[in-house]
Amino acid sequence: MTMSSGIQPWRWTAKIFQAAAILALPFVTINGESSLRFDVPTLTLHIFGARIWMDEFFLVLVMLLFLSFLFFLLTILFGRVWCGWLCPQTVIIDFTGFVDRVPGKSLAVRTKSLVSLFAISVLLAATILWYFVSPYEFFERLRAGALGPVIGWSWTVLTIVTFLNVTFLRHRFCATVCPYAKMQGALFDDHTLVIAADPARMEECMHCDACVTTCPVGIDIRRGMSAACINCAECIDACAQRMGRRRRKSLIGYWFGAPGRSGVPVRRNVLLAGAAASAFLALFLVLAFNRGSIDLEIAADPSAPPRITEDGALINAYVLSVSNRSRDKQELDISSEGTAGRLVTEPELIAIAPGEHTRVQVIVRSPQGRAGPIAVSARLRSDPRILLKKQAMLQPPW
Repeated sequence: MTMSSGIQPWRWTAKIFQAAAILALPFVTINGESSLRFDVPTLTLHIFGARIWMDEFFLVLVMLLFLSFLFFLLTILFGRVWCGWLCPQTVIIDFTGFVDRVPGKSLAVRTKSLVSLFAISVLLAATILWYFVSPYEFFERLRAGALGPVIGWSWTVLTIVTFLNVTFLRHRFCATVCPYAKMQGALFDDHTLVIAADPARMEECMHCDACVTTCPVGIDIRRGMSAACINCAECIDACAQRMGRRRRKSLIGYWFGAPGRSGVPVRRNVLLAGAAASAFLALFLVLAFNRGSIDLEIAADPSAPPRITEDGALINAYVLSVSNRSRDKQELDISSEGTAGRLVTEPELIAIAPGEHTRVQVIVRSPQGRAGPIAVSARLRSDPRILLKKQAMLQPPW
């Protein structure tokens, strides 16, 4: 891998930073929880101190739409820079570049290479699992020999898939299988950043083929742009090294659209993708900052039909579904009110643990025996300003 020119050190800096972040992120905890993890048993996404429950996953959908349009925008502007600089597939393959130098070596060298690849695959598979199972719990269960069939088999399957990928597919995945490579044809325009050889200077080419031999996907960029190109700039540095001996610049470089052309950053598809990304980001922020720590739903309790007491009071039973999305224990004062005023409510206090979802039967008594619409309220004791109201119907027993 050519490291003599200016681009590759920057690429390696970006790849090392990304690899370190991916490996370290599961170990970073905020308020006692993983900084980024989807907890399968509770169907809860922990993301940098916040919790997103399954019934709030529309927030994740909105964020994914924002990221998708942002990705489209960056692709329209900068082409496949993601592929060559930040794609996990590229990062993994570059960090296991020793495999590409194994052909023709001794059996001992090839065996050592395969063992190293397998060890890396085991680590990568475990890293993926750490985004679903806390690594601290993972290692504790591993030491106790109690990973369980789900985690154990998941680790095994992910290890095998990763090993096959880094051993056989490698950059072939980028050139043949990757859907992003196929999608770029619909996103690129005449001003997108690409890697290309300058046709006006092709007579200076020494035909050393350094750009071809260093290309990880095996294309000849001198013949024109290719959908298989991952914009890694290996050919740029290789050409720069050779041409530098003649005190000339590389024949290959990053260009907006084509060699000699200056890109137009503001254009219709850029504006459309940027507007869509901005709209979904704004929607996400509005939804995220307006989500409450307590969620309340009410429904009639079918197991306890309405009844009239001997003194003429009307009694209805309801089921309150309460979710505490905060990290603290919460207490709720429960009350109800009808057209004739305040009603008798039991229980008057509900305590709910952090992260708990519970269902509580609530009895509402109307001393006057009047049916009709009522409002059931829950006020947070820790912050009386938070008041949740739900409408219900006080039904007669007939």
